[in-house]
Amino acid sequence: MSRLKMKCPTPNSRGDRAFTLLELIVAMVLLLLLASAALPLARNQVKRAKEEELRRDLREMREAIDRYKDYADRGMIPANPATFNYPPDLKTLVEGVVLRGTAKGKYKFLRQIPVDPMTGTTEWGMRSMQDDPDSKSWGGDDVFDVYSKSDGIAFDGTKYSDW
Repeated sequence: MSRLKMKCPTPNSRGDRAFTLLELIVAMVLLLLLASAALPLARNQVKRAKEEELRRDLREMREAIDRYKDYADRGMIPANPATFNYPPDLKTLVEGVVLRGTAKGKYKFLRQIPVDPMTGTTEWGMRSMQDDPDSKSWGGDDVFDVYSKSDGIAFDGTKYSDW
């Protein structure tokens, strides 16, 4: 019988498929470059999502204020002519008002006061009908308009508080 020679595996034999230290370093550098390029894109995406949410929240509250005024102008809810039929505060839009002609029926204009995505609070800047259009202080008579209290700048270069 012939004897077969057994070959012992060595680390340098062609059959081994291992990475060298240099290949690992190059792979890590490439991964770091890709990750550093993706990070600003992710931050921009988060900021864009917050801006969209801010626009949606402002639109929702302004529509509720307009609906309240419309109901008051049509005599469907008790109104105060001194406030030009605008709501006295945002809380009134959430708590609701009794509709004329119903015993207990309250109409709620908002389910809740939205959280300002830029500040993380439910504190919104408000303007009354009697305030100046550019005023950043609320007269307290009624709520004619709402805005964000954030000092941040949007992608389009405008301040969030000017939206």
